[in-house]
Amino acid sequence: ITCLVMYLFAEFDDAANLLAANPDATTISIEEPVEIPKNQHSRLQEPGREEDDELLGTDDSDKTELLAGQKKSAPFWTFEYYQTFFDVDTYQVLDRIKGSVFPVPGKNFVRLYIRSNPDLYGPFWICATLVFTIAVSGNLSNFIIHLGKPTYHYVPEFRKVSIAATTIYAYAWLVPLALWGFLMWRNSKVMNIVSYSFLEIVCVYGYSLFIYIPTAILWIIPQKVVRWVLAVFSLCLSGSVLVMTFWPAVRDDNRRIAVATVATILLFHALLAVGCLAYFFDAPELDFPAPIIPAHNGTTVVTKSH
Repeated sequence: ITCLVMYLFAEFDDAANLLAANPDATTISIEEPVEIPKNQHSRLQEPGREEDDELLGTDDSDKTELLAGQKKSAPFWTFEYYQTFFDVDTYQVLDRIKGSVFPVPGKNFVRLYIRSNPDLYGPFWICATLVFTIAVSGNLSNFIIHLGKPTYHYVPEFRKVSIAATTIYAYAWLVPLALWGFLMWRNSKVMNIVSYSFLEIVCVYGYSLFIYIPTAILWIIPQKVVRWVLAVFSLCLSGSVLVMTFWPAVRDDNRRIAVATVATILLFHALLAVGCLAYFFDAPELDFPAPIIPAHNGTTVVTKSH
């Protein structure tokens, strides 16, 4: 044994001397062959479903969820717990906004932008900006339409701000909550359904509403045809983000249930766009009774108001 040890040390010294004399020499390392798991072969055969497998909680998504759980380990009644939901920089928010405005066919919005660090900063301020944009643009559109009419007196309608806030925030929170509950229920029935967290669904809905901010500004144009064309274009653009995100979540479910789920998602999204356009911009004019003002000469003067 002693001779064997001395021989190994001698070989090691000779190799060290050779490397010192020629540092540019190449070395060869022999490693054991790595076996490819069987399930990996099946994934290589189906490249289109690789992203869905990661969304199912396999591979790197498990590490991401563990890191997210460690990052949000503070008690929910503390400020640190909610601070993690807003731990995002400007470049990430802009990148997610760009991804919602220019969706990539075949790419999942959650996997590309949200899953690494879901946030509430972007959705909150997008909804807040959309509320004031719709309310202000609706008042300005009403003013432009009636501009020049002698009987029209502009009165700002501040109640539209509260109505817009209630509608948009209710949509951005209640619809994701209902969808999250439905996916959780179907996940208990079908094992292959992609699982999303509630925060991820809120992020998708919040960022998908960004396209309506410039659209609401363009709705000031006093042409109904132009308004409805812009509404349809924005609806198709933002709706495609929702379809490409949630279709993999229900694709392996019953075909009728999957189609009905996606159709319901698009229906609520369309109701929001059509409702905002119809109420804040294309609301019919109300004809109020014309007040009768008595004149000094005994005659009456009738004024028309809208």
